[in-house]
Amino acid sequence: MAPAIMLAADAPRLSSANTGFMLICSALVMLMTPGLAFFYGGMVRVKSTLNMLMMSFISLGIVTILWVLYGFSLAFGTGSKLIGWNTDWFGLSHIGLTELWDGYTIPVYVFMVFQLMFAIITPALISGALADRVKFSAWALFITLWVTIVYVPVAHWVWGADGWAYKLGVIDFAGGTAVHINAGAAALGVILVIGRRVGFKRDPMRPHSLPLVMLGAGLLWFGWFGFNAGSWLGNDDGVGALMFVNTQVATAAAMLAWLAYEKIRHGAFTTLGAASGAVAGLVAITPSGGAVSPLGAIAVGAIAGVACAAAVGLKYRFGFDDSLDVVGVHMVGGIIGSLLIGFFATGKGQSAATGVLYGDHTFTQLWKQCAGVFAVLAYSLIVSAVLAFLLDRTLGMRVTEDQEVSGIDQAEHAETAYDFSGAGGGVTAAAPAPAPAHTRKVDA
Repeated sequence: MAPAIMLAADAPRLSSANTGFMLICSALVMLMTPGLAFFYGGMVRVKSTLNMLMMSFISLGIVTILWVLYGFSLAFGTGSKLIGWNTDWFGLSHIGLTELWDGYTIPVYVFMVFQLMFAIITPALISGALADRVKFSAWALFITLWVTIVYVPVAHWVWGADGWAYKLGVIDFAGGTAVHINAGAAALGVILVIGRRVGFKRDPMRPHSLPLVMLGAGLLWFGWFGFNAGSWLGNDDGVGALMFVNTQVATAAAMLAWLAYEKIRHGAFTTLGAASGAVAGLVAITPSGGAVSPLGAIAVGAIAGVACAAAVGLKYRFGFDDSLDVVGVHMVGGIIGSLLIGFFATGKGQSAATGVLYGDHTFTQLWKQCAGVFAVLAYSLIVSAVLAFLLDRTLGMRVTEDQEVSGIDQAEHAETAYDFSGAGGGVTAAAPAPAPAHTRKVDA
């Protein structure tokens, strides 16, 4: 009986503190999708604002239903190194209210909803590369297929208990591969299929509202603390706190590095550069923040800030129309953050794995990171391009050229973002001028 008593005593028990913490983190991650909508919405021209907002918001609806029906079961059930399945999780039909996620002190429901928010924002990230030109119905169908065929398997590889990347020892604390490289590579695959916007490299396509961009970036930064610190699924051993600190540190370093690069290269510190630099830092620290020290986080952020700032200009050199720099920020930032684990991992955070600068002279962890990065990149790029090609040949992915030029908001949503007709835009009759003093009648 003694071993049985010992096992019962050591078994995890539901922690109300960790459960509450994770529910708050889930809400923070959910807030990131509207934040992303504002971030992207401010970066496009006025005539595309609503469409950009809706491309993010529709993910909240579609992915939630898919995740409940089968997404969670496929991503986190057991089965093989490539995909999982758990019949009890189909439709969340046989999950007990206090049933714990294996090895942790939070309910399965809490883990499920936390991961749901990741699944929602990942396809929304892709939308920034496709601004101004994609049919909303085609986009909705693309999300449905992409989450099922690309996101769910990759999430299983990286985070599933029997996923091949997880078993190999690839470190991805909160989504450098599964979220950012996955979305960035998908964006590149789709834009190579659907082509450029009308007027690309000819017409000015400046952001219509930089205040909206800054608001969106602020919401993303705020929500990212839940995204990153929450990915440790609790708050008992300090690793989540390390991730919280590193998230702030790397983001600050990346923003400053981007602005410095921008000043040297283009002669100005721009608000768009500050917002983009912050997002680049958030992306890069997402996979690495649990493995590096705060000084390492400064290095990760600074390197990502400069590299991503340089990468966004490559679309003009190579001629691919990544409208809002999803490839340059998310794919490149995700690659940098994931690979730098192989150099800066201290062995004192989430695991004992160390990087080259901390004694791993055989490059063991770096090779593992390379395997995860390039497998996800290749799979997402190829499959996403194939999906876009099939949809383009059947439904047609793009609106007509006339609709694109006149404005996709009106064509796809029958609305416009700003209505000035009732705000002083009408013409009213002027009041009659007073009669000259010498002609006025004077009362007796």
